[in-house]
Amino acid sequence: MLSAMYENGGNTLQRHLDGHPQLFVYPFESQPGSFLVSDYLTSLFPQKYRWPEFGLMGTFDRDYEHIIDEEFKVRVNTPHVSKFRDVTDLGCTNRDRKEIFLKLLKGKPRTRANLMEAFYRSTFLAWKTRKKTGKEIAYVGYSPIIIVDAEKILSDFPDAKIIHIVRNPYSAYAETKRRPVPYAVTRYTETWNVVQLYALNFAGLFPENVFIVRYEDLVEDTAAFFTKLSKKLDIRYSVTMTYPSWNGKKLAHQYPWGTIEVPTAAAEKKTRAELTRDEHAYIQKQSRTVNAALGYDRY
Repeated sequence: MLSAMYENGGNTLQRHLDGHPQLFVYPFESQPGSFLVSDYLTSLFPQKYRWPEFGLMGTFDRDYEHIIDEEFKVRVNTPHVSKFRDVTDLGCTNRDRKEIFLKLLKGKPRTRANLMEAFYRSTFLAWKTRKKTGKEIAYVGYSPIIIVDAEKILSDFPDAKIIHIVRNPYSAYAETKRRPVPYAVTRYTETWNVVQLYALNFAGLFPENVFIVRYEDLVEDTAAFFTKLSKKLDIRYSVTMTYPSWNGKKLAHQYPWGTIEVPTAAAEKKTRAELTRDEHAYIQKQSRTVNAALGYDRY
């Protein structure tokens, strides 16, 4: 699983992994959460971004419907309102995937691990236009802030790898301000701190499974970044990792996958300079401790 605070490079990392011949990379944010997620974090993070919960009583049919997976379902159910309508074609329907999902689970225990495995496998079996290599060995999902549920993910999949990408809060907030209804600087900074603290904690608890990487390193030396990451993931380095793509096709810009359109060091520096002096001072003061832990105290 890939994880990131909002505007921290999660979509960018996912798009760079997209063309790798050994990976099944989810076409959008996989958003596996369900509306049954209810805990002390629910008021802070949308349920769709969380690791799902399922009722004690239920059926595989109902479980499938509980998985939110908004971007996929909107694209295949109502493509005319999807932000991906002009740039993607999956060649399948939601019904196609659900039928495969139910077949994969036939005769299996109703566990969250089995449900999540069927969710990812059925997506790629239903996706008729996907370019296959026959060398794929792993599935890659991405959901913002899902690092907060790392312990749940690893309880279901003990061998899973969770890559959490971080970005300095100055550029991240400047990027967030481009959204139609952005968070206030107070809300964004507090949430950024919480997400990164979870990441730091879980990286310490599960050093073989949870890795923190930096967006700045990705854009400053992309080849070196992915050479190192490939070793952590136990996959071969591929030149396809040096550029963003969708279904193997190189993207000139990443829109509509997130607000980071062109992931370069120059664009990163320009974005960071868009903050006002007061915004920069507030973020610096409020995120001082986490900045030091992530190497951003020099910014």
